[in-house]
Amino acid sequence: MKKINKSLFAFSLFLGISFVGAQETKLLTLDEAIEMGLKNSKNLKIDAAKISEATADLLAAKNRQLPDFKLSASYLRLGNANVDLKFLNSSSGSGAPSPSSAMLAQANLSLPIYAGGRIKYGIQSAEYLVEAAKLRNENNEQAVSYNIAQAYNNLFKAHQAIKVLQENLSASQKRDETFLKLENNGLLARNDRLKANLQTSNIELQLLEAKNNYSIATINMDLLIGLPESTALEVDDSYISEQNDVNFVDYYLKAAQQNRKDLQALTLQRRAAELGTKSAKAENLPSVALTGGYIAADVPKILTAYNVVNIGVGINYNLANLWKKNSAYSKSQAMEAELAANNDLLNDQIKLEINRDYLNLNFAKEKIEVYKKAQEQAAENFRIVKNKYDNGLATITDLLDANVAKISTDVNIANAQADAALAYRKLLQTSGILINK
Repeated sequence: MKKINKSLFAFSLFLGISFVGAQETKLLTLDEAIEMGLKNSKNLKIDAAKISEATADLLAAKNRQLPDFKLSASYLRLGNANVDLKFLNSSSGSGAPSPSSAMLAQANLSLPIYAGGRIKYGIQSAEYLVEAAKLRNENNEQAVSYNIAQAYNNLFKAHQAIKVLQENLSASQKRDETFLKLENNGLLARNDRLKANLQTSNIELQLLEAKNNYSIATINMDLLIGLPESTALEVDDSYISEQNDVNFVDYYLKAAQQNRKDLQALTLQRRAAELGTKSAKAENLPSVALTGGYIAADVPKILTAYNVVNIGVGINYNLANLWKKNSAYSKSQAMEAELAANNDLLNDQIKLEINRDYLNLNFAKEKIEVYKKAQEQAAENFRIVKNKYDNGLATITDLLDANVAKISTDVNIANAQADAALAYRKLLQTSGILINK
């Protein structure tokens, strides 16, 4: 039975190794991830649809300045029609005609000449809204790029944690083997050897957690950049070695005012709202159109008319505007006020975000320096404690505690370097210059 179980275990292990070996592995840099993510982003596809929608609205606005031309034709069956033509001589003695059918065809042409500026304002407003939609798309591209950088950062940190923990696990397992030999030779207490084994188990648990985090981060990254979620990714170790020159905070504040696409989109929305107010005000004015038409009719025994052409000018004015308040005008003014307030709010928000992200970047860089010192201190402390332990001047507990502190600083400095790289990209995204068009 034991042989069968061992055989099944070996077969399962072979299948697992074969699956891992067959799994596609892709080396992925951050720039490649951002490029792929922008091409496959679901959010950007939604933005593209919104741009198409705004473009359709612009086409509809332009169509209003073109002439309308309508054709209609009717054929009617008449039952027992009673026709009394007054202009006929009643003394003629002939009976009144009784038609059984009627045909009517007409064509109408209407070309707007004056509409109080509503057509012109509508076209200009729609053009602004199309450009605003495009700017919002560009702003979302900045956000998508940062989200991908954030996902890549999580993937990198999980990968670094695995590397550090694997190295320490290997060292810990070798130490356990040494301690077991010492115990067998009566040179080490069993309790001390078990303490070392417990630390090895703790490192194994941390490694399992790191691998689980890496798997989750890999699936998230695959979905963001449009790869099958089973694709294994290998991160670029040079991600944290990029040298980033940081300017003064005023540089990023100025860059945000010039490059933030959401701020530019809001400016265009305000212009569109101003034109909407003018268009709403023009509702109180009459509209004038050039009209033309053609009529043909055939009612057997009664009427035949062809080539009845007419041309003229039509005026349309709603007299109810004299006593009804223009609600569209009031609504458009309220929209202008709302957008102006949103503009002020966004400017304040940009100032807060720039200063916050600038301080966070400096804080992240300062943390790196602190962690470097801590790493040196932890390494030196472990060396001293190990030397004391080898000479019988320190306990196994002291040695294990020093080792835990060393592992912690190794992980912390890798995380701090990754967080600093991400903080820099966050500052660029807030400034509107993460992607240079």
